[in-house]
Amino acid sequence: MTVNVGVIGAGMIGTDHMRRLDRVVSGARVAAVTDIDPARAAEAAAGVGARPLASDAEVIADPEVDAVLVASWGPAHAASVLAAIGAGKPVLCEKPLATTAEDCRRIMEAEREYGSRLVQVGFMRRYDTGYRAMKALIDEGAIGAPLMAHCAHRNPTVPEAYHSEMATKDTAIHEIDTLRWLLGEELATAQIIRPRRTSRRFAHLVDPQMMLFETESGARIDLEVFVNCRYGYDIRCEVVGEEGAVRLPEPQEAVLHAAGRRGAAVHQDWKQRFGAAFDAEVQAWADAVAAGRIEGPSSWDGYAAAMVGDAAVRSLETGEVVPTKVEERPDFYA
Repeated sequence: MTVNVGVIGAGMIGTDHMRRLDRVVSGARVAAVTDIDPARAAEAAAGVGARPLASDAEVIADPEVDAVLVASWGPAHAASVLAAIGAGKPVLCEKPLATTAEDCRRIMEAEREYGSRLVQVGFMRRYDTGYRAMKALIDEGAIGAPLMAHCAHRNPTVPEAYHSEMATKDTAIHEIDTLRWLLGEELATAQIIRPRRTSRRFAHLVDPQMMLFETESGARIDLEVFVNCRYGYDIRCEVVGEEGAVRLPEPQEAVLHAAGRRGAAVHQDWKQRFGAAFDAEVQAWADAVAAGRIEGPSSWDGYAAAMVGDAAVRSLETGEVVPTKVEERPDFYA
């Protein structure tokens, strides 16, 4: 079976997914494309032999479309995902699932009413080989009970439109989901501390930020988010347990010896660092859709991450420890 995918959103991530579906993923193709900019949708569709359509509603309703990939602006995600559920079509939604926890709840309620899962959320780090190796070691007890995690998420620069809350909602949201997955439990509290601000930022932006989380069992997590580090795109993670520690490996790059120095290139963006993880994620989704099932991060994962993110944003202003109030996972998403 070839899965005919309707893509909603032809921006940077949407066009990258279209390229992936057209040239990398087997068993799937782009059938239809829409974007808020019709000219951009038409150009993107032409590049992959798909049809441009006027709206997300037309893409979802199209009888040729078997499944939907949502890669539009975050605030538009919930409406598209709910429409796909209403049509009974599987959907891969880029993070965030929705920009509010309440919209995430609505999506979960719609899935439960449908009777089975239809939604996978685009937390692609779960498909990265380094993180998967860490997860396997933690799960087999190689480091004993996890006690602490130390993480960093650094970007070289961000545009002026990037604001302080986005450090949580757009950037740290990946670590929030990944740490829940690695440690196998929910994050119970969140706190943001403001270090000295870098001079290499726009005046409105709080950067860097130190984020502190506590899990339900009492494990502690510190996460540095620094989106104007200048030198590159640098992702770090170490989990320390009672009997050992496991660290995310550095991306493999050739080591150059020249002019009295030794060094390797540093990735400059997420496409370089996580391209293979995106490939594996979309391939796994296409395979699952073809087999009549949905796997991977669920609507519940999108909801739990949103609740933690909301708590962190509340702490950004006060610096206080804020409970996340993530309740027990429903059996539907067990």
